[in-house]
Amino acid sequence: MESHNELPGLLIDTAPDAIIVSRSDGVITTANRRAHDMFGYPAGTLVGVSVDVLVPDEVRFKHPAQRVSYLSGGHPPLRRLPLRGLRRDGTVFPVEVSLSAVAVPQVDGDAAGAETYVTAVLRDDTAQRQAAATRALLASIVQSSHDAIVTTDVDGRVLSWNPGAELLYGFPATAMIGTSIDEIIPPDRRADEAQIRLLVRLGGRVDRYRCTRVSASGQPIAVSMLVSPLLDEAGALVGTTSTARDISERERAEARVQAILDAAPDALLGVAESGEVVLVNAEAERLFGHPRHDLIHMLVSRLLPDGLPPVSAVLRTGGDSTPLDTVRTGDGEQRWVKRRAVRSDGSTLPVDIACSALHTDTGTVIVAAVRDITDRLAIEAERRRLREETDRQKLEARMQQTQRLESLGQLAGGIAHDFNNLLAVILNYAAFIIEDAAGTPPAADAEQIARAARRGSDLTHQLLAFARREVIRPRPLDLNAVVTEVHQMLDRSLGEHITLTVRTTDALPAVMADPGQLEQVLVNLAVNARDAMPSGGRLTVDTAEVCVDEEHSAARAGLSPGRYLRLRVSDTGTGMPQDVIDKAFEPFFTTKPSGQGTGLGLATVYGIVTQAGGTVRIYSEPGIGTTFTILLPVTDVQAQRIVPEEVIAGLAGHGATVLVVEDEDALREVTCRILRRGGYTVLAANGGEQALRVAAENSIDVLLTDVVMPGMLGKDLADAISTRYPRTKVLFMSGYAQPVLTDHGTLSVDVHLLEKPFTSAELMRALHDELQAKP
Repeated sequence: MESHNELPGLLIDTAPDAIIVSRSDGVITTANRRAHDMFGYPAGTLVGVSVDVLVPDEVRFKHPAQRVSYLSGGHPPLRRLPLRGLRRDGTVFPVEVSLSAVAVPQVDGDAAGAETYVTAVLRDDTAQRQAAATRALLASIVQSSHDAIVTTDVDGRVLSWNPGAELLYGFPATAMIGTSIDEIIPPDRRADEAQIRLLVRLGGRVDRYRCTRVSASGQPIAVSMLVSPLLDEAGALVGTTSTARDISERERAEARVQAILDAAPDALLGVAESGEVVLVNAEAERLFGHPRHDLIHMLVSRLLPDGLPPVSAVLRTGGDSTPLDTVRTGDGEQRWVKRRAVRSDGSTLPVDIACSALHTDTGTVIVAAVRDITDRLAIEAERRRLREETDRQKLEARMQQTQRLESLGQLAGGIAHDFNNLLAVILNYAAFIIEDAAGTPPAADAEQIARAARRGSDLTHQLLAFARREVIRPRPLDLNAVVTEVHQMLDRSLGEHITLTVRTTDALPAVMADPGQLEQVLVNLAVNARDAMPSGGRLTVDTAEVCVDEEHSAARAGLSPGRYLRLRVSDTGTGMPQDVIDKAFEPFFTTKPSGQGTGLGLATVYGIVTQAGGTVRIYSEPGIGTTFTILLPVTDVQAQRIVPEEVIAGLAGHGATVLVVEDEDALREVTCRILRRGGYTVLAANGGEQALRVAAENSIDVLLTDVVMPGMLGKDLADAISTRYPRTKVLFMSGYAQPVLTDHGTLSVDVHLLEKPFTSAELMRALHDELQAKP
């Protein structure tokens, strides 16, 4: 019977949870072993002390009132309250508390004198809360991860599907949870994927393998996959966890980089610090004779037994040697070093190697460019053998070319001289007929004869220029001024598909040349360049002063040492092969289709330049472009200002008021002068805005405006004038041909256009016709 009475105390003392019984005043009457251990008190020392000592200091003052409130409220049982406890050493820890209260009557059975006891069952909640926090953190990581994280059971059914999986695969979690993972695996890969899952179920782990998944739209996705076993709390396998990352863009980028590497003309080797090859291109396969999969991880010393040359970066800190046989060189230019390379069949070949360092997250990779120089060495040996003979042949060829051009020049000069005599007779007789038979049909026929004769005269001038027998008027010239003058003309005549760039060197000395002929040289070369760039390109003209020494002059036949001005005209056109360059300056030689060239353009350039004491040379590469380099001797005489001649002719204007709008000052002034001499009242403006102001203050009979001007186009100005002043007539003038303007939509075909350059008579006639035309 005595052991039966001790049983409740024994059960309480051996309970796994802490049990504390206290009176209504908070004094502990019973505390089991687990309670003493949990709060850090020696056995039996909690009995008789207040339960308040087990409450943290910051809330202890509230505890008595809370106890009274609980006991006065009918003291219902409270389950699993999350509270905090205070250990004897002062540490605070989380506890889970369940409370119950019971009233125990006094021995005499007086209910009014019953004592109320509170029983608290406490469980240390530290581990559970930490586990819950860890689970919450892991869940947050999974939910916020950009990687696709998916868990499946042992049968391959989806258990979880994070937002990263929704984003990558396009399937919502609600549609995938409970379905087979095979939904996103290509049919031809499902058997292999099943083997991977089996490996994981057997305790393995598959890390970073490349595989393909299928999106909701049916598109394949390249992913890098990590698969690991999914275990429950007891450690039993319940499924698998897979983490996938989209590597589609990376693979596309790698493919682009590999394509660029494979297109390189040199063999490229990427070598790790261990000396293993980690990157190759197609040329490396060809040069060394090994397939790509054999080259990867091969020691570079097998391919390049002499080692790699120095690189322009430090491979690693410290003085330890590496298998790369490299040294520190600091930052510097890439240098090519001659080495031996070993092919797969054991044969060797000479190569040039240049190395650079590429720093990556996994270490430094040395990128070696390897170039087979077998053919180059053979060519150099042959070149050394033939150098003396070649120099002699070049000199003979240059002399033969000079003699051939001189002979052609004499022939062309003789023909042109005789032809000019014939043309003089034809032109004069035609003039007699025109004068004597004015107004009759024969006079009109004679005018056609005269026109054809003038065209023939133009050809003879080109022949004479080539033959260096043209009567010229050389004068000291500012080469930059001539280039600038021609630049303004070429800007509009070459076409929008040609980009013209002019670079002049300041303060150049003068050259002695005919200004008209020098302009003709530039125009001929520019036109040739334009024809060589039918799809557009760049035309560059530059000037500079050069000093020709004995060695330089020896390379240019007929050029004496001294100071020269260099005029260089370069294009990015089709270029010329050597056989065309050899004949380029011969008269009537042309590569253009029949009817599109006289073959005298470059011949004229050659004649003008050589007659001025200079030389002209051609450098050209097919498919790249052509450069003409002209050297003209410097003169000490100061350059003279070029003043164009004026021709004044016209018809009476009878006081009609003309508003001339032209942005070129010189052209605007000469136009106004012609019109004033022709009897017109002339107003002038340099652009559209000024013209509108002038028109607002004056009565205008005719608007004579340029077509292309900065700020406001001539068409826009004409529209504004016609709207405000309907009685004002409009005449356009332009250096562009009318069909070009029409094609570009600048002007309508029915407008009245005076094409530049025009004579005084042409200008006066055009204005007269405009005034006489009916509105």
